[in-house]
Amino acid sequence: MKLFSTCVAVLAFAAQALAQDLAVRAELVHTVSGEPLRNGVVIVRGGKIAAVGAQANTPIPAGLRVLEAKVVTPGLVDAHSVVGLAGYLNQAQDQDQLDPSAPIQPELRAIDAYNARERLIVWLREHGVTTVHTGHAPGALISGQTMIVKTRGETVEEAVIVPFAMLAATLGADSRASGEKSPGTAGKQAAMLREALIGAREYQRKLAAAGDDAAKRPERDLRKEALVALLERRVPLLVTAQRHQDIASALRLAKEFELRIVLDGAAEAYEMLEPIKAAGFPVILHPPLARFAGELENASRATPVALRDAGILFAFQSGYEEYVPKTRVVLFEAAIAAAHGLGPQGALKAVTLDAARILGLDQRLGSLDVGKDGDLALFDGDPFEYASHCIGAVIEGVVVSEAVR
Repeated sequence: MKLFSTCVAVLAFAAQALAQDLAVRAELVHTVSGEPLRNGVVIVRGGKIAAVGAQANTPIPAGLRVLEAKVVTPGLVDAHSVVGLAGYLNQAQDQDQLDPSAPIQPELRAIDAYNARERLIVWLREHGVTTVHTGHAPGALISGQTMIVKTRGETVEEAVIVPFAMLAATLGADSRASGEKSPGTAGKQAAMLREALIGAREYQRKLAAAGDDAAKRPERDLRKEALVALLERRVPLLVTAQRHQDIASALRLAKEFELRIVLDGAAEAYEMLEPIKAAGFPVILHPPLARFAGELENASRATPVALRDAGILFAFQSGYEEYVPKTRVVLFEAAIAAAHGLGPQGALKAVTLDAARILGLDQRLGSLDVGKDGDLALFDGDPFEYASHCIGAVIEGVVVSEAVR
């Protein structure tokens, strides 16, 4: 039985790895990078987009499988989630998104906790979400690493495209400890982060001084190794900060240590538009349907428009909330923003191309352009219309869902 199961898994992986050559015809094709195409077609070969254009002048080669839809968009990109670590059961065995044993744990790898077979991943895929930035959740000063995956596969190796994408940190009430534990105040939070980064800088200096001499190298420290990746700007610090003073602390820390950061949540970002713009950091905004309470008590559904008008790059996320173990769908979150002034084109861009830009993958994902991954979402109507359904999803040329959601 074990041998049989192994063979089945290998065959499933092989079948999935072989991209199909296919075409998708639609009454409306949202390329996102350009104007929508009426009566358009997208052709995928070898897992990549080979052609996009009007049906009248974009012939479909013989032998290709042809899918039909009212509307086709790029595969949706969830800019921040904990799916695959936090599961649908909301029980101890499927809640690996946060380890409360210590406030700073940058060495925790997302790939070691990701469950590629989690049912919520299937749920997202069936709603057209083809790429997810996921990993350790907000709730600790540094909770661990994040990664970027495609919503496919039976193993993390089949899903992952960036194994270490960002380092997740939280400023504000959500990462403060109770009683006499640290960090108990905003000042202590900043001091602990500063101390950890200074220690990592010294570790970095010793590594550089040792060069190739193994005898002089300091004893390996996984925690400091992860923080050195921040100092060397190989990965950004994903800072969940909702209130304006915590956003300001994040910007100050980034300037002090010359870090790349991505602001996460940012409920009061509308109070900090000028400094965020000046710093040049993007924002992964809280879900517009989140409860505006606690740290989000001053949140506003007008924030997406304010960020857009200020010229600040932003995207939407499904996010994480303890009372909602079931993951959100970024398409529905974007629809709320579309109705509050962002408009459908701006909302779609925030869950496709702009999300890909924040993740550093816009040369590969986020729009229907020749040469990019053949990731598509198919709909039977306007994606932001309540009565519409996602009727299919394609990842790198492989049809991964034909469910109607």
